[in-house]
Amino acid sequence: MEEVVLDTSVLVAGLRSGGGVSRDVLRLAIDGRFGLVIGTTRWLESEAVLSRADIEWSATPRDREIVLSALASRGRWCRPYFAWRPNLRDEGDNHLVELALAAGIGKVVTWNVRDFVGGEVSWPDLMILTPPDFMRGLSL
Repeated sequence: MEEVVLDTSVLVAGLRSGGGVSRDVLRLAIDGRFGLVIGTTRWLESEAVLSRADIEWSATPRDREIVLSALASRGRWCRPYFAWRPNLRDEGDNHLVELALAAGIGKVVTWNVRDFVGGEVSWPDLMILTPPDFMRGLSL
């Protein structure tokens, strides 16, 4: 089964809107149509962002908690034992690349593709995809 790392931007977009492609990605992940790789840094970031009161959510706090729990139950936890530090534009995104590399997978799904361009280190086999691009390539 295909596995991906989902950026928090996809999670936030899926839970802020009443629909859309990010919500579809979350539904398919929870349904087990593709695999998720989860790491501690990525998980803590998601918990922190989903608990913010300054964001307008379409999902209730309880619904956000349920979605997070469902994703955790479907995900494969991976702990990177090394730091590649590709020096991305947004330092906070480095852990997503590290997680994908440690898990041996080739896809990160994010709305912030531009933040992954121009690092000092590159991985030709690592694809950084927007949710629509990921959905187009997904074999359902």
